[in-house]
Order: sequence, then C-alpha cells, then structure tokens
Amino acid sequence: MDFYIDYSVITSSLGILFHALGIDLYMTLFSVVLGTLIGLVVAFALVSERRIFRILSGTYVAVIRNVPLLIIVLFIYFGLPDAGFVFSEIPSFIFALTIYAGAYVAEVFRGGILAIHKGVGEAGMAIGMSNLQIIIFIKIPILIRSTMPALSSTYISIFKDASVAAIISVPELTFHIRKINLETFRTIEAWSTATVFYVVSCFLIAFLLRRVERRVAIPK
Repeated sequence: MDFYIDYSVITSSLGILFHALGIDLYMTLFSVVLGTLIGLVVAFALVSERRIFRILSGTYVAVIRNVPLLIIVLFIYFGLPDAGFVFSEIPSFIFALTIYAGAYVAEVFRGGILAIHKGVGEAGMAIGMSNLQIIIFIKIPILIRSTMPALSSTYISIFKDASVAAIISVPELTFHIRKINLETFRTIEAWSTATVFYVVSCFLIAFLLRRVERRVAIPK
C-alpha cells in the first residue's frame, strides 16, 4: 500500500482541537495561580526559623518533586474516592497539578528568598514594620521580580504537563489527538499536529511571560 499524508482528518476536527487546547490552558491557569500561592507559603516555611515548618515544608517538596505527576494524578482520581473524596476529571487534575506546581514553584521562590539581602528586612523593622508586613510589602515584590525568568520556565513546563490529563479522560488536546489517531490510524498527521499546537502555544506563552518579565524587572 502506498504511503501518503492526509490532513483532512485534522482539518475536520480543528474546532474540537482548539477547544481542547482551551481546556489545557484553563487547567494550567488555575494550577499556576494556586500553585504559586502554595509555593510562596511553602518557600517562606522552608527558610523559617521554626524547625517544624522547615520539616513539614521540606517533606512536601521532597516527596512531590520525586514522584511523577502521573502517579499523583492517579492517586487523587482513583485513590481519594476510596476515602470518600470524589472529584470529577478536571477538578481532580487541577488539584494534582496544583500540588505538583506548588513544590516546584516553592524551590524557585526559596532561592529568591535566600538571595534577598538581610538588610532589607532590617530596614523594614527599623521603620516599625512587622515581620508579616515586611514579607508582604517588601520581600514578596522583590521576590516576584527577581525570580520571574525562572518562574516563566516553570510555568511553561506546567502547561506541557497538562497533557498528562489525557490518562484520566480529560477531553484536552492530547486526549483528542490520541482519539483521532486511534480512529483514523493517521499517526503522523495526528502527532505532528499535536507538536505544532504545543510548540506554538509554548512560544506564545513564553512571549507573554517575557513581556511581564520586562515590566516587572528590577531596574539596573
């Protein structure tokens, strides 16, 4: 049988594929926002003077960073229902990806916190600010600005990790591409299309994040 390329199976499904990509972006956005908040809290716990905070936060980061995202997703989707916690596919995956993102973002922020000169905190205390005020109004703004390049790489990786959602039948891009492949046997067409979708999406996300980086960058 002669080999030929036929992208008609793709063009007829473009509407579905763009909608599926939208689901990837939706899950990523939620996970990034929630994961960043978790990462901030955990990062400050990692450098806390209280040993119990360091132990708890360090354990969370060590465990999550050494467990594949797929295992976390399967545990939450199939394991938690046995304990009475039932979530549908998309909330389950957002929960898993948020926990996963939080650990990686925490490490980025931890490095940023350690790079902040201790004189910054001392200056805040000198004008009567509490530790919480110093963290919120001085350290976090500096932290966000100094770690934005590293955060951008982490956020793009989290977007690509959203493809793991296909394993629990979330109707996102990889799920539909795999479905097209199985139904039409157009393997090259299906997965080359997925490649284009992800590459273009990552370039656009990187472009937007670089603009944010330039806006918040610390003046030299």
